[in-house]
Formats: sequence, structure tokens, C-alpha cells
Amino acid sequence: MSQQNKDLVVKFIKAFSDGDAVAAETCLAPGAQTLAKGFGKLSGPRPRELILATTAAFKDMIPTGLQPHFVTVTAEGERVVVEFEGNATLANGTDYRNQYCMVFTLENGLIKLVNEYYCTLLADERILPLLADVEAQR
Repeated sequence: MSQQNKDLVVKFIKAFSDGDAVAAETCLAPGAQTLAKGFGKLSGPRPRELILATTAAFKDMIPTGLQPHFVTVTAEGERVVVEFEGNATLANGTDYRNQYCMVFTLENGLIKLVNEYYCTLLADERILPLLADVEAQR
């Protein structure tokens, strides 16, 4: 079961990183949420619908994808912890390199909760303006 949970979480991270909301959705339980820890403007909870909307927006904001380099993937029961580094070029040509630790809680083989730890200041500086552009175009 641990390997299946690891595989599902890696699939989700790759889908999210590539802006593939369809693939990401297959990994999420009904009522799933993420909680970006920290004090930046992008910190806080995101319900399932917003997770999928953000994933879809990443396709335009981060055309190269995050290109995750997985450092560790550890599973115990229904919990999977992943450390990875992103190495992307944003749509505006700016480099975006951030480090992540995500703690996934699964239920019935799907992701129920993700606690995200990353540099929220860097995300606010580089990602927030692109999100505002995407919102303005809607």
C-alpha cells in the first residue's frame, strides 16, 4: 500500500507541476484540500475546486512546468511526505526555483489533505503577479 500511495502522490505532483488538472483530479478525494503553511499572501487553505483551478492556470503561468526534482518520498500508512525542488521558467521569462516539503494524508487511496511548506515570500513575489494576470483575463 505504501508504494501505491507514493505513486499516487508523485502522479499528483507531476500533474500539478505540468498544469494537468484532469490528471490531478483523479488523485483527489471529494472534499480534498491543501493548506499552504506560512505567512505569505498565497498561504492558507485551498478547497478541491481551487486546487484544480490553480493547476489549470499553471499551464499558462509556468509553461515549462515546475520540473520537480524529487529528493525524498517517504510513506507510512496513509501519510506520504515528499521533498522536492522546482526548477521552472515562468511565462514572463523569470526563473522560479523553490523548495517544497509536502505532507499528504490519503483516504481510500486518494489525497484528502496536503500540508505544503515552501518559500511563500518567493511565491508571492513571482507567482502572485501571474495569478493576478490570469484572473484579470477571465
